[in-house]
Amino acid sequence: MPINHAVWKVGSEPQPLAEVSLQSEALLEKMIVSDPSILSLHWLLIGQQVRTDFGGIIDLLAVNQDGQLIVIELKRNQTPREVVAQALDYASWVRDLTSDEIAHIFNKFSRNGSLGEAFQKKFGIQLDEEQLNGSHQIVVVASSLDSSTERIVNYLNDMNVAINVIFFQVFQDGANQYLSRAWLIDPIETETRATSVQSGERGEWNGEYYSSFGHSEDRDWNEAIKYGFICAGGGQWYTKTLSLLSPGDRVWVNVPGQGYVGVGKVLGQSVRANEFQVDVNGEKQDFLDIAQANYHRQYVDDEENSEYFVSVEWVATKPVNAAVSEVGFFGNQNSVCRPRTTKWIHTVERLKKVFSIND
Repeated sequence: MPINHAVWKVGSEPQPLAEVSLQSEALLEKMIVSDPSILSLHWLLIGQQVRTDFGGIIDLLAVNQDGQLIVIELKRNQTPREVVAQALDYASWVRDLTSDEIAHIFNKFSRNGSLGEAFQKKFGIQLDEEQLNGSHQIVVVASSLDSSTERIVNYLNDMNVAINVIFFQVFQDGANQYLSRAWLIDPIETETRATSVQSGERGEWNGEYYSSFGHSEDRDWNEAIKYGFICAGGGQWYTKTLSLLSPGDRVWVNVPGQGYVGVGKVLGQSVRANEFQVDVNGEKQDFLDIAQANYHRQYVDDEENSEYFVSVEWVATKPVNAAVSEVGFFGNQNSVCRPRTTKWIHTVERLKKVFSIND
């Protein structure tokens, strides 16, 4: 059902704040450009008022750390149904943008800035041109949503179109105004949906899972090999997709920027760091008591930001310095995903030969 917020001022007698209209959607756009985290902490804004070859103008264009483009459309004076149709039209244009065209859009938006440098600064990794615009999302920004539009958006998601709606409402408290935000669909689900059809023609899922392992001072692949696990931490964006895995699933592990380092069978569900135990000389021990890497210990009591672990029985592994990387391999920053692309099918078939896996 359509989302609506209410806000109360805290006190012995709670006082509801009055909902008011934003001065203009141009003001909202200006606020987003000033601070894109209003939309998402995980997006880099790369374009504003981007003119398409079809004569339309995209309000805002962003990119995430996987190179997915995000088409952002503000409702303005249109009905939500109209803006959904318009956003789909714009997405059909965005889909075919080349890396050079995307860099030109950012160059114009940033007044001669470098997309590669901005991407590195924002995400801490190098921009992979091969992954850039491998998939895209559509996000409609609105203050309200009618039931018909909600049905349309949910239907498109059921058909694996990565589309979402962000609701913004404004509340008045004396001379101050406050902006609230809510998503129609969990944004992690939308990103996962976009990832599933990334970089290549869509096909049937082959039943094999992909995992990105962030080998760093926060987590050590050598320890993952020794004690049998994959992990992620630092927020739900990184950890929630671990819950896609179930006992018996096969998962292929990639270290971003290095290559594929292992394949194994999942043994259990995702658990928090303070609950994760490993076998040491036949006895169970709390992993954090023996671990050398950090594993976000500072968040051990923080349910959202804690590191999460999934136990894995390794079938084959390689050290990071022997990681397998080839042109045409599937790559992604999601902790776990189940891609449905010909590129993923090719990657798995090739890796089975390299790792000597016989089904």
